[in-house]
Amino acid sequence: MANRAPHSAPSRSRSNVVIDGIREMITSGELVAGSRLPVERELGARLGVSRGPLREGVRALVILGVLETRQGDGTYVTSLEPGQLLEPLGMLAELQSPENSVHLLGVRRVLEPEAAAHAALRISDDELAAARRILERGEALLADDEVDLEATIDVDTEFHRLIATASGNPAFAAIIEALVSRTARARLWRAIHQSGAVHDTQREHRAILDALEAHDPDRARIRMSVHVLGVEEYTERHVDQQPLPDEG
Repeated sequence: MANRAPHSAPSRSRSNVVIDGIREMITSGELVAGSRLPVERELGARLGVSRGPLREGVRALVILGVLETRQGDGTYVTSLEPGQLLEPLGMLAELQSPENSVHLLGVRRVLEPEAAAHAALRISDDELAAARRILERGEALLADDEVDLEATIDVDTEFHRLIATASGNPAFAAIIEALVSRTARARLWRAIHQSGAVHDTQREHRAILDALEAHDPDRARIRMSVHVLGVEEYTERHVDQQPLPDEG
């Protein structure tokens, strides 16, 4: 019986060789933020892969924010900033069903109180002034006869984003940014259907700001916990009534 040629490794597994190889080059310090990857032929020979899996692995790392291609100039390691590397988390959050959005809100409840506590110790006068201006915009919106609910959600998002940034922890800021902006649907649903929700939110924001102005991390943590828990509990109680992500 004729000898059968050995099966070649699946393309996907070979592309994983590329991903692992480039990751090792970065973690070892051989490649740093802004470094240019070796040319395709050299990199393929080093990793023992052909052109197809090499390009597939590089594309995957581009999607993940680890690499970027520059037309006519090659492929480079990105800045590797948390905001860039955690961007796929935003896509995950955006595609979640209403049931799983409750879980994402639970993640917010774990992270945001700690971010607020950190921010209470680090927040600058300029950041406090910016937070006041954000809440003043929110109060102006609530003073209108016809409250623009989407605009109030924008204010909410901006307020949480500022606190996450003021925490001084880029990973906190990146994860919270992804979750806050992508859980806006649940917050808007609550604003539409729960009487007084937008006014409650504004009061809770004011309480958080008071704690930040006092530079009191324990109070900031508690106030933020109460605030995000309200959205999570409402969403959990009414999860069957919420539209799916593709229903607008």
